[in-house]
Amino acid sequence: MLVLTRKTNECIMIGNNIKITILQCEDGKVKLGIDAPKSIKIHREEIFNDIRRENQEAYNISLDNLTEFKNL
Repeated sequence: MLVLTRKTNECIMIGNNIKITILQCEDGKVKLGIDAPKSIKIHREEIFNDIRRENQEAYNISLDNLTEFKNL
């Protein structure tokens, strides 16, 4: 893990096209601005984990369940 120290209004570049700006730091919270191409999906970690879990559950659906759904 790379650890960087930044102040408000300072930036971090990831590759050539992702820019993260520190907008605000107070009360133990950091507000970030992320400038990235629209093709790059950006999620909070807990949302990302929910999406991954739901995709895994959908992938594991049984053939019987799909057949029942088709017959509806």
